[in-house]
Amino acid sequence: MTEIQARPNRLPWPPLVYLAAIAASIALHLLYPLPFIGRPLSDILFAAGALLIVAVVAIDLSAIRALQRAKTTVMPHRGAEHLVTDGPFSFTRNPIYLANTMLMFGAGLLSQITWFFPLALIAAFITQKLAIEREEKHLEVRFGKKYRDYAKRVRRWI
Repeated sequence: MTEIQARPNRLPWPPLVYLAAIAASIALHLLYPLPFIGRPLSDILFAAGALLIVAVVAIDLSAIRALQRAKTTVMPHRGAEHLVTDGPFSFTRNPIYLANTMLMFGAGLLSQITWFFPLALIAAFITQKLAIEREEKHLEVRFGKKYRDYAKRVRRWI
């Protein structure tokens, strides 16, 4: 069995990438704060950020439950036992990574730290390169046509 068949990565890259992006956003804000939109629009954006965080929690919990029901791992560096295509996996192949990116946008809106926005996009790009593309190869090797059909039906992100 090749390594890609056994597991997609050696390290759980996505949580590390997003934690680093959050830390960098805060550090950059302390060193070089960027302007944010003023009132009254900032109040509306704060409320939108709170709603976004609620959506993040809902997506994450739903995705974790779907993975648990299928008796497969939620850990991004472990091999999948089953292909999950229901719940949030029916509208995005990567609901947890999507939620992580949304979390950064929500945090930016709540905290009014502008750095969260570009770093969320950078974290998503790095996650795609370090994790998603390897996970997709793993799933294709492991599940073949079933995964390819799923990938044709459901987008990688949104």
